[in-house]
Amino acid sequence: MFRSLAPRSCALRRRVHTYFTNGYHTSTLSTHILNHEPKKGDKVVVGMSGGVDSSVSALLLAKEDYDLSAVYMRNWDTRDESGSDKGCEWEKDWEDVQRVCKVLDIPVTMVDLSKEYWNKVFEPSLRLWEQGRTPNTDVWCNREIKFGALLERLPGSTETTKPWLATGHYARKIWSHHLTGPPRPKLVRPADRHKDQTYYLSSITEDGLRRAMFPLHNLQKPEVRELARKYNLHNAERPDSVGICFVGERGKFKDFLAGYIPQNSGTIVDKMSGKVLGQHTGLWNYTIGEGARLPGMPARMTVSEKDTTTNTVYVVPGTTHDKLFSDVLSITGFQWIWRDAPPPELDSESGYRVQVMHRYRMKATPATIRRLPDGNLRIWSDKPEHAVTPGQAAAVYDGDWCLGCGLITSAARSSPLEGEVTPPA
Repeated sequence: MFRSLAPRSCALRRRVHTYFTNGYHTSTLSTHILNHEPKKGDKVVVGMSGGVDSSVSALLLAKEDYDLSAVYMRNWDTRDESGSDKGCEWEKDWEDVQRVCKVLDIPVTMVDLSKEYWNKVFEPSLRLWEQGRTPNTDVWCNREIKFGALLERLPGSTETTKPWLATGHYARKIWSHHLTGPPRPKLVRPADRHKDQTYYLSSITEDGLRRAMFPLHNLQKPEVRELARKYNLHNAERPDSVGICFVGERGKFKDFLAGYIPQNSGTIVDKMSGKVLGQHTGLWNYTIGEGARLPGMPARMTVSEKDTTTNTVYVVPGTTHDKLFSDVLSITGFQWIWRDAPPPELDSESGYRVQVMHRYRMKATPATIRRLPDGNLRIWSDKPEHAVTPGQAAAVYDGDWCLGCGLITSAARSSPLEGEVTPPA
């Protein structure tokens, strides 16, 4: 087993002491809440990706008296495309996971969830890309795969024993107690607000959250790397992953999608003048708020809208044009983490006051949310937000408490811009 911890930083020493004396629990939790977290001898499985965050999560838990093991999810099968595993992106990640687990002296297994990922995440996302929307696969992967299919296949699972699942997410779970009924888990923002990943976890189910552990919830990212260096973990300096994990070194994501979605050519039009500026090969090649890369233009043109009916990409000059801002979001398929307890104000005339994130790392904006007669939701932001993108998740918060999320189907301005002509309702 690895040597005892002696952090260089006093602040880090205090934070780690909380973990290594009380386990996963923080001192802010009362003793009766602790009963709803793992106890000595409980089975805990760490979901590992090969990155530093999940590795340090395993490091922290390895000092506890849990029946600890690790699991690596393989979510993409390159053989579906090439007929061979040679050069697969997951191989290096799997090697990194095994090296860390050897240092920490914990067993590790690999679980192949590529079929589940294809059916529950990738194929539904393909349909959205085809429709010109821009899905966030990481949000739905957390719901359907990590805290869905993986939970049902964790090593050590039996009909009577359900292991806990720990991950390297920067998030926190606390328990809400009521006069009646059992305690319920709440997804809450972590200490490191810059790395806050509750947006990516906003689609998680209550059952999935109940069995989740987030060992990094009280640490800052620099402290996580310091721990990894302290214990000579070989991936201490590994860069954070970006984009969709299974694309790896294949090249541009648009080229990757072209292998699955047939070309569908259309025009690129100046939203203000109506002039055709160019051609495109598919709406999925463009995202609201990104540059259109049109040669010969005197100013940078930015994508402001995609019309699926006419297969048209609309652009406007600059990056701060009024057409890039919207304050009314239409939401479908909203899932509250507490599915049976949506806020009662949701159906009131004044609506429910919340904070909303429509992309990762944005500053949450104050808003009002109401349920429409058809069951879908509508969100009115207090101020127009830049580049709200249909297909992305809109995560709703009550302070630091993440309540759930839904799919953005459209975004608009609540009133016409000066000089703009709008069609009658």
